[in-house]
Amino acid sequence: MSGVSVEASRTLLYGVGLGPGDPDYMTVRARDIILKADRLVHFCKRGRRGNARVTADAIIAPDPAREIELAFPVTIEVPVEDEGYTGPIAAFYDEAAEQLAGEMAEGRSVAVLCDGDPFFYGSFMHLWRRLAHRFPTEVVPGVTGMAGAWSRADAPISWGDDVMTVVPGTLAEGELTRRLADTDAAVIMKLGRNLPKVRRALQAAGLINRAIYVERATMAGQVVTRLAEKPDDEAPYFSMILVPGEGRRL
Repeated sequence: MSGVSVEASRTLLYGVGLGPGDPDYMTVRARDIILKADRLVHFCKRGRRGNARVTADAIIAPDPAREIELAFPVTIEVPVEDEGYTGPIAAFYDEAAEQLAGEMAEGRSVAVLCDGDPFFYGSFMHLWRRLAHRFPTEVVPGVTGMAGAWSRADAPISWGDDVMTVVPGTLAEGELTRRLADTDAAVIMKLGRNLPKVRRALQAAGLINRAIYVERATMAGQVVTRLAEKPDDEAPYFSMILVPGEGRRL
């Protein structure tokens, strides 16, 4: 929890979950905050608009005077375990947090637009850790990407007493295999260059024929296919694998 009571004073920092990509899945609360906040903030890759900001286009036009773009210094071109990634990214979050702190110190409210839910593998969490104890904060939950994926794949993920595990594809292959073999249902995130390894882990866990690959769920260009039928190992940022459970059905 934030160290500052939201009720004690005007909220200045918002982490706004915009859902899986289709703006129709945005909550009423998210829309209200986007319309009223003094500053709109979004993460992006250099030279590109962030997906969350594109989602917000459905309700608000671009306004350079109101917007703050936070461009990552590195993304998928450097492995996350390398110092060439962790060092620059940590410094980036430090600098971004101080930039937003400057805005809030002047009494301006800041809404950080987030894909999915802000507290589920979200970049906003790194700002929250640096700022929520300093400024009144509200986190607005959003429909997760995985919820959008299993809905569009027409794949109920958990039945009866099924245990569902969310697994990052960045884990070592042996650990991936162990966790997949020990669960009833799974969602595998962070694919990218990890897809070949994830495919092998699913095969070893005996789950390859239940695995569903979903790309850009709820967005333009959506792809849903059985992983066993996917002919290549290409997996963009907005992709995941679902392994539906087979639990009690009445």
